[in-house]
Amino acid sequence: MDPRAAPADSAEAGAPRPSHRLPRLRRGAGFIAALLCLAVLLVVAAGEWAAQSERDAQWDNLRRSGEVQALALRGVATRYNYLPFTTAQHPLVSQLLHHPASQAVRDAANAYLQTVNEHAGSDMLYVMDLQGLTLASSNWDTPNSFVHQNYRNRPYFHDALGGDTGRFYGVGKTTGEPGLFVSAPVRENGRVIGVVAVKVRMEPIANPWEQLRDPVFVTDARGIVFLGSEPTWLYRTSRPVPAADVQLLQHNEQYGTGWTPRPVPWALRLLDDQPGAELHLAGNGKQYLALEEALPDLGWTLTVTADSRVVTVARQQAWALATLASGLLVLGTLYWQLRERRLAENRQARIGLEQRVQERTHALQQAQAFRQSMEDSLLVGMRARDLEGRIVYVNAAMCDMVGYTASELIGSLPPYPYWHPDDLDRHWRDVDIVQAGKASPQGRENRLRHRDGSDVYTMFYTTRLIDGHGQHIGWMSSVVDITAQKRAEEQQQQREAQLQRVQRVITVGEMASTLAHELNQPLAALVNYAAAAKSLAAQGKPELLNDTLAALSAQALRAADIVGRIRRWVRQHPAADAAREPCDLNATVDQSLALLLRAEARRHGVAVRLDLAREPVRVSADRVLLEQVVLNLGLNALQAMQSQATPAHGPELLLRTAAEDGHACLQVLDRGPGLAPEIAERLFEPFFTTREGGLGLGLNICRSIVESMGGALLARNREGGGAIFEIRLPLHPAPATAANPP
Repeated sequence: MDPRAAPADSAEAGAPRPSHRLPRLRRGAGFIAALLCLAVLLVVAAGEWAAQSERDAQWDNLRRSGEVQALALRGVATRYNYLPFTTAQHPLVSQLLHHPASQAVRDAANAYLQTVNEHAGSDMLYVMDLQGLTLASSNWDTPNSFVHQNYRNRPYFHDALGGDTGRFYGVGKTTGEPGLFVSAPVRENGRVIGVVAVKVRMEPIANPWEQLRDPVFVTDARGIVFLGSEPTWLYRTSRPVPAADVQLLQHNEQYGTGWTPRPVPWALRLLDDQPGAELHLAGNGKQYLALEEALPDLGWTLTVTADSRVVTVARQQAWALATLASGLLVLGTLYWQLRERRLAENRQARIGLEQRVQERTHALQQAQAFRQSMEDSLLVGMRARDLEGRIVYVNAAMCDMVGYTASELIGSLPPYPYWHPDDLDRHWRDVDIVQAGKASPQGRENRLRHRDGSDVYTMFYTTRLIDGHGQHIGWMSSVVDITAQKRAEEQQQQREAQLQRVQRVITVGEMASTLAHELNQPLAALVNYAAAAKSLAAQGKPELLNDTLAALSAQALRAADIVGRIRRWVRQHPAADAAREPCDLNATVDQSLALLLRAEARRHGVAVRLDLAREPVRVSADRVLLEQVVLNLGLNALQAMQSQATPAHGPELLLRTAAEDGHACLQVLDRGPGLAPEIAERLFEPFFTTREGGLGLGLNICRSIVESMGGALLARNREGGGAIFEIRLPLHPAPATAANPP
């Protein structure tokens, strides 16, 4: 037999193989196509599921936010409903309406309205005759006085003339400032002889909305936006307004003298099977989920929104994760098929080759397992980078340290995802130092940001990375986690801070005397409202009783706020710093006078004089505590003048504010006996007092409060007799303007 015939025989023997392999390839292609279709369906379904879940979560958040905002809006809108009716019952109001030309009656009515307005905390309180002319007002002595102004075109005036309670939100005709007007009729023998109205500013509820990320606004019954976080939307219409309504609004000047209907720069689109709508902004293309909260008792509609981008982001993230998972599944399946095919071919071809391959695979697996075990046993993080700074290797310890997987880190270029956002400049400098070959052998301390947002403190030791040919191919760094050491140092600092807090807690007993002064006014108001509630309950007037009980609750909340502020200050609670805010010393003086000082001075027969700076004197302080300090100093001055006044001068309390040399100054001056040298030296010592029955704690507490705000409390004698107590605080920087950007 010719040996050269063997190849031909072999070729003939192998000739049928392609016909057997073709159906197998077709089956494999069909399986891969089906697998890819399934992966695509899973990706699409995951995206839609994530989007719907995020949308439902946003609706729930909007519903809760709407309920909270609606409750706050109702509280502000109905807070002073009682005031016009209560004021209308006073005999002085009826006397004014019968004798409008009497100057004495006018002066008495103006003083009464001013006192009631100050104590109630409303914006304006005024009385009108049947023609809508204002006869007396709480702001009678201001440039924008309501006196002699006519408001007969206002709807709330006509509601009161008809014997009903009127409520109307609009722009003030005199001041130009918007507010809520509530009116009540003045009755005599069953007929209406005049109208009493109160103006309430809605800024306390609307101002915080400007800090929100997404728009919040309120529309009236005609769909006009009159309150909200976007100033450019105010007084614009969300739907067409009939011509008759436009003429009526222009006649009563509800939204200003020059108001004309202009549509809002957005459109609402209702969503099927959804609790709200979708708000589209014109121009920038932004979209929001919008949920309306009806306020039928006020005739308003509150709308809260949430950026709909979070739904898109949730869908995209789900797509990315599902794509990654599907890709891994497809690759794993293909790898499994390929491996099975090759194993089958190897088994058919040669048993010995299969054994050698298995042995080689086993050896490689053993080496890989050994290397992986060695890497996993390391507590020190390892990171390798190429010459461009790209991460080419990280071990498990490094991944655990920063919270990112190896697949997320490998291939990353600076800035790396675990760089701390507050230390970016430092990280970039470290990169430049390493690439310049100047890495310190002692290592460098770095603060990293874990994926969960926590801080990780580390030490980096970096050296050159050399390949098998001796070439410099990058940098190898070992990373040591020193977070525990840093935490121990912080705990030591906290223990030291706690020791200091213990010293402050010793002075807790000192607060008893201060609380008696600070809580006197709200407690007195509680007693008056309780007596009024009892009387109204006996008379069977449930509506007035509810208003009185609401006012009683507000005073109780004010007392609780005072106690809470003082407790946070004593405990040095972290929220105490959050209570500091920019405030005006002039406003602080006015508030202290309104709280108690003016009434106490009148009771003691002491004249009160103000010498306030023309411009606002702004400081960063806890407004409530600062008011209590001024109130305490003022009461001390009144008591000093009650015990003894200087012969050359009558009793007088002078409050003065000024700004000088970067500091704000608030002085309380009296005409008492002054400060003797032996008293001045011990004036701020705890438990030192010259008054019989006193505890000697008030001035010590006042100084501690002022010092906690970064200021100082000083005392000295006044020229001509008396004493001066001076509060000095750092000036708060003026807000930046467009002409002078920060």
